[in-house]
Amino acid sequence: MTAVTHPTAAAIAAAVNARSTSAEAVARDTLARIAAYALVQPAVWIHRLPDEAVLAMAGAVDARVAAGETLPLAGVPFAIKDNIDLAGAPTTAGCPDFSYDPDRSSTVVARLIAAGAVPVGKTNLDQFATGLNGTRSPHGAPACVFNRAYVSGGSSSGSAVAVAAGLVPIALGTDTAGSGRVPAAFNGLIGFKPTKGRWSTAGLVPACRSIDCITVFAHDAADAALVDVVVAGHDPADAWSRALADVPLALQRVGVPLPHQRQFLGDMAAERLYAQGLDRLVATGVELIEIDLTPLSEAARLLYDGPWVAERTAAMGAFLHSHPDSIDPVVRTIVEGGLGRSAVEVFQGVYRLAELKQVADAMWGEIDALCLPTAPTIYRIAEMRAAPIALNSNLGLYTNFVNLLDMAAIAVPAGWRRNGTGFGVTLIGPAWTDRALIAAAAQWLTDDPYPAPSPDLEPAKMETVHLAVVGAHLEGMPLHWQLTSRNATLVATTTTAPTYRLYAMADSVPPKPALVHDATGASIAVEVYQLDMASFGSFVAEVPPPLAIGTVTLADGSMVKGFVAEPRALTGAADITDLGGWRAYIASRG
Repeated sequence: MTAVTHPTAAAIAAAVNARSTSAEAVARDTLARIAAYALVQPAVWIHRLPDEAVLAMAGAVDARVAAGETLPLAGVPFAIKDNIDLAGAPTTAGCPDFSYDPDRSSTVVARLIAAGAVPVGKTNLDQFATGLNGTRSPHGAPACVFNRAYVSGGSSSGSAVAVAAGLVPIALGTDTAGSGRVPAAFNGLIGFKPTKGRWSTAGLVPACRSIDCITVFAHDAADAALVDVVVAGHDPADAWSRALADVPLALQRVGVPLPHQRQFLGDMAAERLYAQGLDRLVATGVELIEIDLTPLSEAARLLYDGPWVAERTAAMGAFLHSHPDSIDPVVRTIVEGGLGRSAVEVFQGVYRLAELKQVADAMWGEIDALCLPTAPTIYRIAEMRAAPIALNSNLGLYTNFVNLLDMAAIAVPAGWRRNGTGFGVTLIGPAWTDRALIAAAAQWLTDDPYPAPSPDLEPAKMETVHLAVVGAHLEGMPLHWQLTSRNATLVATTTTAPTYRLYAMADSVPPKPALVHDATGASIAVEVYQLDMASFGSFVAEVPPPLAIGTVTLADGSMVKGFVAEPRALTGAADITDLGGWRAYIASRG
Protein backbone atom coordinates (compact mmCIF):
# COMPACT_ATOMS: atom_id res chain seq x y z
CA MET A 1 0.00 0.00 0.00
CA THR A 2 1.43 3.36 -1.04
CA ALA A 3 1.34 5.91 1.76
CA VAL A 4 -0.04 9.36 1.02
CA THR A 5 1.27 12.16 3.22
CA HIS A 6 -0.12 15.65 3.75
CA PRO A 7 1.40 18.68 5.50
CA THR A 8 0.22 18.94 9.08
CA ALA A 9 -1.14 22.07 10.69
CA ALA A 10 1.89 22.18 13.00
CA ALA A 11 4.31 21.99 10.06
CA ILE A 12 2.48 24.74 8.14
CA ALA A 13 2.40 27.04 11.16
CA ALA A 14 6.09 26.46 11.86
CA ALA A 15 7.01 27.28 8.27
CA VAL A 16 4.88 30.43 8.15
CA ASN A 17 6.18 31.65 11.52
CA ALA A 18 9.74 31.04 10.32
CA ARG A 19 8.86 32.91 7.12
CA SER A 20 10.20 30.03 5.02
CA THR A 21 6.85 30.19 3.30
CA SER A 22 3.90 32.56 3.52
CA ALA A 23 0.30 32.12 4.53
CA GLU A 24 -0.65 33.47 1.12
CA ALA A 25 1.42 30.79 -0.65
CA VAL A 26 -0.20 28.10 1.51
CA ALA A 27 -3.64 29.54 0.69
CA ARG A 28 -2.96 29.52 -3.05
CA ASP A 29 -1.88 25.87 -2.93
CA THR A 30 -4.97 25.02 -0.89
CA LEU A 31 -7.34 26.75 -3.29
CA ALA A 32 -5.78 24.91 -6.22
CA ARG A 33 -6.25 21.53 -4.51
CA ILE A 34 -9.85 22.36 -3.65
CA ALA A 35 -10.62 23.35 -7.23
CA ALA A 36 -9.06 20.16 -8.59
CA TYR A 37 -10.84 17.86 -6.15
CA ALA A 38 -14.20 19.50 -6.90
CA LEU A 39 -14.09 17.59 -10.18
CA VAL A 40 -13.86 14.34 -8.19
CA GLN A 41 -16.28 15.09 -5.33
CA PRO A 42 -18.39 18.20 -5.89
CA ALA A 43 -20.46 17.57 -2.75
CA VAL A 44 -17.74 18.36 -0.18
CA TRP A 45 -18.62 22.04 0.20
CA ILE A 46 -21.85 23.95 0.72
CA HIS A 47 -20.27 27.41 0.67
CA ARG A 48 -16.76 28.28 -0.49
CA LEU A 49 -15.30 31.62 0.51
CA PRO A 50 -14.22 33.66 -2.54
CA ASP A 51 -10.56 33.14 -3.38
CA GLU A 52 -9.82 36.82 -2.89
CA ALA A 53 -11.30 36.71 0.62
CA VAL A 54 -9.17 33.70 1.57
CA LEU A 55 -6.04 35.34 0.15
CA ALA A 56 -6.82 38.57 2.00
CA MET A 57 -7.07 36.72 5.32
CA ALA A 58 -3.83 34.90 4.57
CA GLY A 59 -2.18 38.20 3.77
CA ALA A 60 -3.31 39.57 7.13
CA VAL A 61 -1.64 36.61 8.84
CA ASP A 62 1.60 37.30 6.97
CA ALA A 63 1.44 40.91 8.12
CA ARG A 64 1.06 39.83 11.76
CA VAL A 65 4.01 37.44 11.46
CA ALA A 66 6.10 40.16 9.79
CA ALA A 67 5.26 42.43 12.73
CA GLY A 68 6.81 39.92 15.10
CA GLU A 69 3.86 37.81 16.24
CA THR A 70 4.26 34.05 16.60
CA LEU A 71 0.91 32.47 15.88
CA PRO A 72 0.17 28.87 16.88
CA LEU A 73 -1.84 28.26 13.69
CA ALA A 74 -0.15 30.75 11.38
CA GLY A 75 -1.50 30.30 7.86
CA VAL A 76 -3.21 26.97 8.55
CA PRO A 77 -6.21 26.56 6.22
CA PHE A 78 -9.25 24.94 7.78
CA ALA A 79 -12.81 23.92 6.91
CA ILE A 80 -15.95 24.45 8.96
CA LYS A 81 -18.99 22.18 9.11
CA ASP A 82 -21.98 24.22 7.96
CA ASN A 83 -23.81 24.15 11.26
CA ILE A 84 -21.05 26.28 12.85
CA ASP A 85 -21.14 30.05 12.32
CA LEU A 86 -18.51 31.92 10.33
CA ALA A 87 -19.05 35.67 9.98
CA GLY A 88 -19.39 36.60 6.32
CA ALA A 89 -20.75 33.20 5.27
CA PRO A 90 -24.29 31.82 5.53
CA THR A 91 -25.08 29.00 7.94
CA THR A 92 -27.55 26.48 6.52
CA ALA A 93 -27.18 23.25 8.56
CA GLY A 94 -27.60 21.55 5.19
CA CYS A 95 -31.06 23.04 4.64
CA PRO A 96 -31.18 25.97 2.16
CA ASP A 97 -34.47 27.33 3.53
CA PHE A 98 -32.98 27.46 7.04
CA SER A 99 -30.09 29.69 5.91
CA TYR A 100 -29.14 32.76 7.94
CA ASP A 101 -26.20 35.18 8.00
CA PRO A 102 -24.54 35.22 11.43
CA ASP A 103 -23.36 38.52 12.92
CA ARG A 104 -20.25 36.91 14.38
CA SER A 105 -18.27 33.72 14.14
CA SER A 106 -18.73 30.93 16.65
CA THR A 107 -16.36 31.09 19.60
CA VAL A 108 -14.30 28.13 18.36
CA VAL A 109 -13.95 29.60 14.85
CA ALA A 110 -13.05 33.01 16.26
CA ARG A 111 -10.34 31.49 18.44
CA LEU A 112 -8.86 29.60 15.49
CA ILE A 113 -8.78 32.74 13.35
CA ALA A 114 -7.21 34.74 16.18
CA ALA A 115 -4.48 32.07 16.32
CA GLY A 116 -3.69 32.61 12.64
CA ALA A 117 -5.82 29.94 10.96
CA VAL A 118 -7.48 30.79 7.64
CA PRO A 119 -11.03 29.53 6.94
CA VAL A 120 -11.71 28.44 3.35
CA GLY A 121 -15.36 27.39 3.43
CA LYS A 122 -18.33 25.58 4.94
CA THR A 123 -18.67 21.83 4.43
CA ASN A 124 -21.55 19.51 3.68
CA LEU A 125 -23.30 17.48 6.39
CA ASP A 126 -26.24 15.26 7.15
CA GLN A 127 -28.97 17.85 7.40
CA PHE A 128 -29.31 19.38 10.88
CA ALA A 129 -26.47 17.06 11.95
CA THR A 130 -28.94 14.17 12.08
CA GLY A 131 -27.16 11.08 10.79
CA LEU A 132 -23.94 9.12 10.89
CA ASN A 133 -23.62 8.38 7.18
CA GLY A 134 -23.40 11.53 5.02
CA THR A 135 -26.24 10.87 2.55
CA ARG A 136 -28.92 13.12 4.10
CA SER A 137 -28.13 16.34 2.30
CA PRO A 138 -29.76 18.20 -0.62
CA HIS A 139 -26.24 19.06 -1.80
CA GLY A 140 -25.34 15.43 -2.54
CA ALA A 141 -23.51 12.76 -0.59
CA PRO A 142 -19.78 13.07 0.05
CA ALA A 143 -18.24 9.62 -0.25
CA CYS A 144 -15.36 7.75 1.36
CA VAL A 145 -12.20 9.31 -0.07
CA PHE A 146 -10.67 5.91 -0.80
CA ASN A 147 -13.68 4.13 -2.32
CA ARG A 148 -16.45 6.40 -3.47
CA ALA A 149 -19.02 3.63 -3.66
CA TYR A 150 -19.12 3.79 0.17
CA VAL A 151 -20.46 6.38 2.59
CA SER A 152 -18.10 8.96 4.04
CA GLY A 153 -19.70 8.73 7.45
CA GLY A 154 -21.58 11.63 8.98
CA SER A 155 -22.96 13.87 9.97
CA SER A 156 -19.62 15.69 9.57
CA SER A 157 -19.17 14.24 6.09
CA GLY A 158 -17.68 17.16 4.15
CA SER A 159 -15.21 18.05 6.88
CA ALA A 160 -13.83 14.51 7.06
CA VAL A 161 -13.51 14.28 3.29
CA ALA A 162 -11.79 17.68 3.10
CA VAL A 163 -9.06 16.48 5.47
CA ALA A 164 -8.73 12.92 4.16
CA ALA A 165 -8.40 14.18 0.57
CA GLY A 166 -5.63 16.54 1.65
CA LEU A 167 -7.55 19.74 0.89
CA VAL A 168 -6.99 21.16 4.39
CA PRO A 169 -5.00 19.80 7.35
CA ILE A 170 -7.78 20.33 9.90
CA ALA A 171 -11.55 20.72 9.79
CA LEU A 172 -14.24 21.33 12.37
CA GLY A 173 -17.05 18.85 12.80
CA THR A 174 -19.62 18.27 15.49
CA ASP A 175 -20.50 15.22 17.53
CA THR A 176 -23.71 14.41 19.36
CA ALA A 177 -23.87 10.67 18.74
CA GLY A 178 -20.63 9.93 16.88
CA SER A 179 -20.57 12.44 14.01
CA GLY A 180 -16.97 13.43 14.73
CA ARG A 181 -15.77 9.85 15.07
CA VAL A 182 -17.50 7.64 12.48
CA PRO A 183 -16.31 9.70 9.46
CA ALA A 184 -12.80 9.65 10.92
CA ALA A 185 -12.83 5.85 10.97
CA PHE A 186 -14.04 5.46 7.40
CA ASN A 187 -11.43 7.90 6.06
CA GLY A 188 -8.38 7.01 8.16
CA LEU A 189 -8.32 10.15 10.34
CA ILE A 190 -8.01 11.33 13.91
CA GLY A 191 -11.42 12.43 15.18
CA PHE A 192 -11.13 14.20 18.53
CA LYS A 193 -14.35 14.67 20.53
CA PRO A 194 -13.64 16.73 23.63
CA THR A 195 -15.41 16.52 26.95
CA LYS A 196 -18.79 18.29 26.88
CA GLY A 197 -18.27 21.97 27.63
CA ARG A 198 -14.49 21.90 27.04
CA TRP A 199 -14.97 23.65 23.69
CA SER A 200 -17.62 26.33 23.46
CA THR A 201 -20.72 25.58 21.39
CA ALA A 202 -21.71 29.25 21.11
CA GLY A 203 -22.49 29.80 17.44
CA LEU A 204 -23.43 26.16 16.78
CA VAL A 205 -26.84 25.20 15.39
CA PRO A 206 -27.91 22.75 18.10
CA ALA A 207 -28.86 19.14 17.48
CA CYS A 208 -29.19 18.05 21.12
CA ARG A 209 -27.97 21.15 22.87
CA SER A 210 -27.23 19.55 26.23
CA ILE A 211 -24.77 17.04 24.71
CA ASP A 212 -23.49 18.66 21.49
CA CYS A 213 -19.74 18.98 21.00
CA ILE A 214 -17.64 20.71 18.34
CA THR A 215 -14.82 18.42 17.16
CA VAL A 216 -11.77 18.39 14.91
CA PHE A 217 -10.54 16.07 12.16
CA ALA A 218 -6.79 15.82 11.60
CA HIS A 219 -4.16 13.49 10.21
CA ASP A 220 -2.22 13.21 13.46
CA ALA A 221 -2.71 13.58 17.19
CA ALA A 222 -0.30 16.53 17.43
CA ASP A 223 -2.64 18.66 15.32
CA ALA A 224 -5.61 17.67 17.50
CA ALA A 225 -3.59 18.74 20.55
CA LEU A 226 -2.65 22.02 18.88
CA VAL A 227 -6.27 22.86 18.13
CA ASP A 228 -7.30 21.93 21.66
CA VAL A 229 -4.72 24.30 23.14
CA VAL A 230 -6.12 27.12 21.02
CA VAL A 231 -9.88 26.64 21.45
CA ALA A 232 -10.43 24.93 24.82
CA GLY A 233 -11.59 27.02 27.74
CA HIS A 234 -14.65 28.45 29.43
CA ASP A 235 -16.89 30.73 27.37
CA PRO A 236 -19.43 32.95 29.17
CA ALA A 237 -21.45 33.11 25.93
CA ASP A 238 -22.18 29.37 26.14
CA ALA A 239 -24.56 28.21 28.87
CA TRP A 240 -23.12 24.69 28.59
CA SER A 241 -19.48 25.74 28.85
CA ARG A 242 -17.47 24.42 31.79
CA ALA A 243 -14.32 25.45 33.61
CA LEU A 244 -11.33 23.80 31.97
CA ALA A 245 -9.76 20.82 33.72
CA ASP A 246 -7.28 18.14 32.78
CA VAL A 247 -7.21 14.73 34.45
CA PRO A 248 -4.12 12.52 34.05
CA LEU A 249 -4.59 9.03 32.73
CA ALA A 250 -2.20 6.08 32.70
CA LEU A 251 -3.33 3.79 29.91
CA GLN A 252 -2.53 0.51 31.68
CA ARG A 253 -5.95 -1.16 32.01
CA VAL A 254 -8.11 -0.94 28.88
CA GLY A 255 -11.69 -2.11 28.75
CA VAL A 256 -12.93 -4.14 25.79
CA PRO A 257 -16.37 -5.69 25.17
CA LEU A 258 -17.23 -9.17 26.31
CA PRO A 259 -16.71 -11.59 23.39
CA HIS A 260 -20.43 -11.91 22.62
CA GLN A 261 -20.77 -8.11 22.58
CA ARG A 262 -18.15 -7.63 19.86
CA GLN A 263 -20.59 -7.09 17.05
CA PHE A 264 -19.43 -6.44 13.48
CA LEU A 265 -22.65 -7.32 11.62
CA GLY A 266 -20.90 -9.79 9.36
CA ASP A 267 -17.94 -7.51 8.55
CA MET A 268 -15.13 -10.03 8.91
CA ALA A 269 -12.47 -7.50 7.93
CA ALA A 270 -13.56 -5.18 10.75
CA GLU A 271 -13.54 -8.08 13.21
CA ARG A 272 -10.01 -9.06 12.18
CA LEU A 273 -8.70 -5.48 12.31
CA TYR A 274 -10.16 -4.93 15.78
CA ALA A 275 -8.51 -8.12 17.04
CA GLN A 276 -5.20 -7.00 15.57
CA GLY A 277 -5.58 -3.61 17.26
CA LEU A 278 -6.10 -5.25 20.63
CA ASP A 279 -3.01 -7.38 20.01
CA ARG A 280 -1.05 -4.16 19.46
CA LEU A 281 -2.22 -2.85 22.83
CA VAL A 282 -1.22 -6.06 24.58
CA ALA A 283 2.21 -5.90 22.94
CA THR A 284 2.79 -2.53 24.61
CA GLY A 285 2.10 -3.98 28.06
CA VAL A 286 -1.55 -2.91 28.33
CA GLU A 287 -3.86 -5.23 30.27
CA LEU A 288 -7.18 -5.87 28.50
CA ILE A 289 -10.16 -6.17 30.83
CA GLU A 290 -13.51 -7.41 29.50
CA ILE A 291 -16.34 -5.05 30.34
CA ASP A 292 -20.09 -5.64 30.12
CA LEU A 293 -21.35 -2.95 27.72
CA THR A 294 -25.02 -3.49 28.64
CA PRO A 295 -25.43 -0.29 30.71
CA LEU A 296 -23.62 1.76 28.07
CA SER A 297 -25.81 0.32 25.34
CA GLU A 298 -28.93 1.06 27.36
CA ALA A 299 -27.82 4.67 27.71
CA ALA A 300 -27.23 4.81 23.96
CA ARG A 301 -30.81 3.74 23.28
CA LEU A 302 -32.09 6.75 25.19
CA LEU A 303 -30.75 9.00 22.43
CA TYR A 304 -33.05 7.91 19.61
CA ASP A 305 -35.37 5.30 21.11
CA GLY A 306 -35.96 7.35 24.23
CA PRO A 307 -36.95 10.91 25.15
CA TRP A 308 -33.71 12.57 23.99
CA VAL A 309 -35.07 12.60 20.45
CA ALA A 310 -37.39 15.32 21.75
CA GLU A 311 -34.33 17.54 22.29
CA ARG A 312 -33.72 17.39 18.54
CA THR A 313 -37.36 18.34 18.05
CA ALA A 314 -36.94 21.28 20.42
CA ALA A 315 -33.78 22.39 18.61
CA MET A 316 -35.62 22.68 15.29
CA GLY A 317 -38.61 24.31 16.98
CA ALA A 318 -40.72 26.53 14.79
CA PHE A 319 -38.87 25.57 11.58
CA LEU A 320 -40.15 22.00 11.83
CA HIS A 321 -43.69 23.36 12.07
CA SER A 322 -43.41 26.06 9.40
CA HIS A 323 -41.17 24.34 6.82
CA PRO A 324 -41.72 20.57 7.06
CA ASP A 325 -41.25 20.09 3.33
CA SER A 326 -37.85 21.80 3.44
CA ILE A 327 -36.47 19.06 5.66
CA ASP A 328 -34.95 15.84 4.35
CA PRO A 329 -37.68 13.18 4.66
CA VAL A 330 -35.51 10.82 6.74
CA VAL A 331 -34.42 13.64 9.05
CA ARG A 332 -38.02 14.83 9.39
CA THR A 333 -39.20 11.32 10.29
CA ILE A 334 -36.59 11.11 13.04
CA VAL A 335 -37.18 14.56 14.47
CA GLU A 336 -40.97 14.29 14.36
CA GLY A 337 -40.57 11.28 16.62
CA GLY A 338 -40.02 13.71 19.48
CA LEU A 339 -43.43 15.32 19.07
CA GLY A 340 -45.11 12.44 20.86
CA ARG A 341 -42.79 12.40 23.86
CA SER A 342 -44.24 13.58 27.16
CA ALA A 343 -42.61 15.54 29.96
CA VAL A 344 -43.11 12.46 32.15
CA GLU A 345 -41.07 10.36 29.71
CA VAL A 346 -38.34 12.98 29.66
CA PHE A 347 -37.99 12.97 33.43
CA GLN A 348 -38.08 9.18 33.53
CA GLY A 349 -35.26 9.20 30.98
CA VAL A 350 -33.26 11.71 33.02
CA TYR A 351 -33.62 9.53 36.11
CA ARG A 352 -32.58 6.37 34.26
CA LEU A 353 -29.60 8.10 32.66
CA ALA A 354 -28.43 9.23 36.12
CA GLU A 355 -28.57 5.61 37.29
CA LEU A 356 -26.66 4.40 34.26
CA LYS A 357 -24.05 7.12 34.71
CA GLN A 358 -23.42 5.87 38.24
CA VAL A 359 -22.68 2.44 36.79
CA ALA A 360 -20.47 3.93 34.08
CA ASP A 361 -18.56 6.07 36.57
CA ALA A 362 -17.90 3.00 38.71
CA MET A 363 -16.44 1.30 35.63
CA TRP A 364 -13.52 3.77 35.70
CA GLY A 365 -12.43 2.18 38.97
CA GLU A 366 -11.72 -1.03 37.05
CA ILE A 367 -10.22 0.41 33.85
CA ASP A 368 -8.41 3.52 32.68
CA ALA A 369 -10.04 3.75 29.26
CA LEU A 370 -12.18 1.86 26.77
CA CYS A 371 -10.99 0.75 23.33
CA LEU A 372 -14.00 0.06 21.13
CA PRO A 373 -14.54 -0.24 17.40
CA THR A 374 -15.56 3.20 16.16
CA ALA A 375 -18.18 1.60 13.92
CA PRO A 376 -19.00 -2.09 13.44
CA THR A 377 -19.06 -1.90 9.64
CA ILE A 378 -19.44 0.40 6.64
CA TYR A 379 -22.09 0.51 3.90
CA ARG A 380 -22.29 1.44 0.26
CA ILE A 381 -24.14 4.66 -0.49
CA ALA A 382 -26.78 2.70 -2.41
CA GLU A 383 -27.31 0.38 0.58
CA MET A 384 -27.68 3.32 2.97
CA ARG A 385 -30.27 4.99 0.76
CA ALA A 386 -32.25 1.74 0.59
CA ALA A 387 -32.44 1.36 4.39
CA PRO A 388 -31.52 4.82 5.75
CA ILE A 389 -32.66 4.49 9.35
CA ALA A 390 -31.76 0.89 10.18
CA LEU A 391 -28.26 0.97 8.67
CA ASN A 392 -27.51 4.39 10.10
CA SER A 393 -28.46 3.08 13.56
CA ASN A 394 -25.94 0.26 13.15
CA LEU A 395 -23.13 2.79 12.69
CA GLY A 396 -23.81 4.25 16.15
CA LEU A 397 -23.52 0.96 18.01
CA TYR A 398 -20.31 2.01 19.81
CA THR A 399 -20.68 5.81 19.79
CA ASN A 400 -24.15 6.92 20.93
CA PHE A 401 -23.59 6.64 24.68
CA VAL A 402 -20.40 8.71 24.99
CA ASN A 403 -21.81 12.23 25.31
CA LEU A 404 -24.82 11.15 27.34
CA LEU A 405 -22.45 9.65 29.93
CA ASP A 406 -20.04 12.63 29.88
CA MET A 407 -16.98 10.96 28.40
CA ALA A 408 -14.11 12.18 26.22
CA ALA A 409 -13.12 10.25 23.10
CA ILE A 410 -10.63 10.17 20.25
CA ALA A 411 -11.08 8.04 17.14
CA VAL A 412 -7.90 6.68 15.59
CA PRO A 413 -7.19 4.67 12.42
CA ALA A 414 -6.82 0.90 12.89
CA GLY A 415 -6.39 -0.43 9.37
CA TRP A 416 -7.93 -0.71 5.94
CA ARG A 417 -10.29 -3.17 4.34
CA ARG A 418 -9.34 -4.65 0.98
CA ASN A 419 -11.93 -2.37 -0.64
CA GLY A 420 -10.01 0.71 0.53
CA THR A 421 -12.39 1.79 3.29
CA GLY A 422 -11.01 2.61 6.70
CA PHE A 423 -11.59 0.88 10.01
CA GLY A 424 -10.91 2.62 13.32
CA VAL A 425 -11.05 2.24 17.05
CA THR A 426 -11.98 4.85 19.63
CA LEU A 427 -10.21 5.44 22.91
CA ILE A 428 -12.77 6.61 25.46
CA GLY A 429 -12.06 7.99 28.91
CA PRO A 430 -13.79 9.85 31.74
CA ALA A 431 -14.54 13.55 31.39
CA TRP A 432 -11.44 15.77 31.24
CA THR A 433 -9.01 13.03 30.19
CA ASP A 434 -8.82 14.74 26.79
CA ARG A 435 -5.10 15.52 26.81
CA ALA A 436 -4.23 12.05 28.04
CA LEU A 437 -6.34 10.48 25.29
CA ILE A 438 -4.63 12.63 22.66
CA ALA A 439 -1.26 11.47 24.01
CA ALA A 440 -2.46 7.86 23.84
CA ALA A 441 -3.56 8.41 20.23
CA ALA A 442 -0.11 9.75 19.39
CA GLN A 443 1.43 6.61 20.89
CA TRP A 444 -1.02 4.45 18.93
CA LEU A 445 0.11 6.06 15.67
CA THR A 446 3.86 5.84 16.36
CA ASP A 447 5.73 4.84 13.18
CA ASP A 448 2.56 5.37 11.07
CA PRO A 449 1.25 1.79 11.34
CA TYR A 450 -1.79 2.45 9.10
CA PRO A 451 -0.65 4.45 6.05
CA ALA A 452 -3.55 5.63 3.92
CA PRO A 453 -3.98 4.32 0.38
CA SER A 454 -4.18 6.67 -2.58
CA PRO A 455 -7.50 8.52 -2.88
CA ASP A 456 -10.10 7.16 -5.27
CA LEU A 457 -9.92 9.64 -8.16
CA GLU A 458 -11.46 7.49 -10.88
CA PRO A 459 -14.77 8.56 -12.44
CA ALA A 460 -16.40 5.43 -11.02
CA LYS A 461 -14.91 2.60 -9.02
CA MET A 462 -16.04 -0.89 -9.96
CA GLU A 463 -16.86 -3.12 -7.03
CA THR A 464 -14.54 -6.13 -6.86
CA VAL A 465 -14.22 -9.43 -4.98
CA HIS A 466 -11.11 -11.36 -3.96
CA LEU A 467 -11.36 -15.09 -4.74
CA ALA A 468 -8.95 -17.78 -3.49
CA VAL A 469 -8.47 -20.77 -5.78
CA VAL A 470 -6.78 -23.96 -4.68
CA GLY A 471 -6.86 -26.50 -7.50
CA ALA A 472 -7.91 -26.70 -11.13
CA HIS A 473 -8.22 -22.90 -11.39
CA LEU A 474 -4.59 -22.23 -10.45
CA GLU A 475 -2.43 -20.66 -13.15
CA GLY A 476 -1.48 -23.30 -15.72
CA MET A 477 -4.21 -25.70 -14.59
CA PRO A 478 -7.09 -26.91 -16.81
CA LEU A 479 -9.79 -24.49 -15.58
CA HIS A 480 -7.65 -21.36 -15.25
CA TRP A 481 -9.30 -20.03 -18.40
CA GLN A 482 -12.48 -19.48 -16.40
CA LEU A 483 -10.58 -16.72 -14.58
CA THR A 484 -8.66 -15.24 -17.52
CA SER A 485 -11.82 -15.05 -19.61
CA ARG A 486 -13.26 -12.82 -16.90
CA ASN A 487 -10.18 -10.57 -16.76
CA ALA A 488 -9.34 -11.75 -13.26
CA THR A 489 -6.15 -10.28 -11.83
CA LEU A 490 -3.73 -12.19 -9.60
CA VAL A 491 -3.28 -10.22 -6.38
CA ALA A 492 -1.51 -12.74 -4.13
CA THR A 493 0.16 -16.14 -4.04
CA THR A 494 -0.11 -17.26 -0.43
CA THR A 495 -1.49 -19.97 1.84
CA THR A 496 -4.57 -20.47 3.93
CA ALA A 497 -4.50 -20.25 7.69
CA PRO A 498 -3.24 -23.54 9.20
CA THR A 499 -6.80 -24.79 9.69
CA TYR A 500 -7.60 -26.63 6.46
CA ARG A 501 -7.28 -30.08 4.95
CA LEU A 502 -7.00 -30.76 1.24
CA TYR A 503 -8.46 -33.83 -0.46
CA ALA A 504 -8.15 -35.15 -4.03
CA MET A 505 -11.74 -35.93 -4.98
CA ALA A 506 -12.48 -39.29 -6.56
CA ASP A 507 -13.58 -39.50 -10.21
CA SER A 508 -13.44 -35.72 -10.78
CA VAL A 509 -12.88 -34.58 -14.37
CA PRO A 510 -10.66 -32.66 -14.67
CA PRO A 511 -9.04 -33.65 -11.35
CA LYS A 512 -10.09 -31.25 -8.60
CA PRO A 513 -9.45 -30.94 -4.86
CA ALA A 514 -11.79 -30.31 -1.95
CA LEU A 515 -10.74 -27.78 0.69
CA VAL A 516 -12.25 -28.45 4.12
CA HIS A 517 -11.91 -26.40 7.29
CA ASP A 518 -10.34 -28.46 10.07
CA ALA A 519 -8.75 -27.11 13.26
CA THR A 520 -6.13 -29.87 13.05
CA GLY A 521 -5.26 -29.04 9.46
CA ALA A 522 -2.39 -27.20 7.82
CA SER A 523 -1.64 -24.24 5.55
CA ILE A 524 -2.63 -24.92 1.93
CA ALA A 525 -1.20 -23.05 -1.06
CA VAL A 526 -3.68 -20.78 -2.85
CA GLU A 527 -3.76 -18.03 -5.45
CA VAL A 528 -5.99 -15.00 -4.84
CA TYR A 529 -7.61 -13.25 -7.79
CA GLN A 530 -9.60 -10.04 -8.07
CA LEU A 531 -12.80 -10.04 -10.15
CA ASP A 532 -15.45 -7.43 -10.69
CA MET A 533 -18.79 -8.18 -9.06
CA ALA A 534 -20.56 -9.27 -12.24
CA SER A 535 -17.73 -11.59 -13.26
CA PHE A 536 -17.64 -13.09 -9.78
CA GLY A 537 -21.37 -13.76 -9.94
CA SER A 538 -21.11 -15.53 -13.29
CA PHE A 539 -18.13 -17.54 -12.03
CA VAL A 540 -20.05 -18.72 -8.95
CA ALA A 541 -22.98 -19.76 -11.15
CA GLU A 542 -20.70 -22.21 -12.97
CA VAL A 543 -19.24 -23.91 -9.87
CA PRO A 544 -20.50 -27.52 -9.92
CA PRO A 545 -21.40 -29.59 -6.86
CA PRO A 546 -20.06 -30.89 -4.58
CA LEU A 547 -17.92 -27.74 -4.62
CA ALA A 548 -19.21 -24.31 -3.61
CA ILE A 549 -17.96 -20.80 -2.92
CA GLY A 550 -17.67 -19.82 0.73
CA THR A 551 -15.23 -17.87 2.89
CA VAL A 552 -11.59 -18.86 3.31
CA THR A 553 -9.20 -17.50 5.94
CA LEU A 554 -5.71 -16.69 4.65
CA ALA A 555 -2.39 -16.91 6.46
CA ASP A 556 -2.48 -13.22 7.43
CA GLY A 557 -5.91 -13.62 9.06
CA SER A 558 -7.82 -11.88 6.27
CA MET A 559 -10.88 -13.54 4.79
CA VAL A 560 -11.71 -13.86 1.11
CA LYS A 561 -14.17 -15.82 -0.98
CA GLY A 562 -12.91 -19.24 -2.00
CA PHE A 563 -13.68 -22.86 -2.84
CA VAL A 564 -15.19 -25.01 -0.12
CA ALA A 565 -16.78 -28.45 -0.34
CA GLU A 566 -19.91 -30.32 0.68
CA PRO A 567 -19.42 -33.43 2.88
CA ARG A 568 -20.12 -35.75 -0.08
CA ALA A 569 -16.95 -34.43 -1.77
CA LEU A 570 -14.91 -36.59 0.64
CA THR A 571 -16.46 -39.90 -0.43
CA GLY A 572 -13.54 -41.91 -1.76
CA ALA A 573 -11.25 -38.86 -1.63
CA ALA A 574 -7.56 -39.02 -0.71
CA ASP A 575 -6.20 -36.75 2.03
CA ILE A 576 -3.30 -34.86 0.45
CA THR A 577 -2.91 -32.19 3.14
CA ASP A 578 0.68 -33.17 3.89
CA LEU A 579 1.72 -32.15 0.37
CA GLY A 580 0.75 -28.54 1.13
CA GLY A 581 -1.11 -27.83 -2.09
CA TRP A 582 -2.58 -29.02 -5.36
CA ARG A 583 0.52 -28.33 -7.47
CA ALA A 584 2.60 -30.60 -5.26
CA TYR A 585 -0.04 -33.30 -5.57
CA ILE A 586 -0.11 -33.08 -9.39
CA ALA A 587 3.72 -33.18 -9.44
CA SER A 588 3.71 -36.24 -7.20
CA ARG A 589 1.62 -38.08 -9.80
CA GLY A 590 4.32 -37.50 -12.42
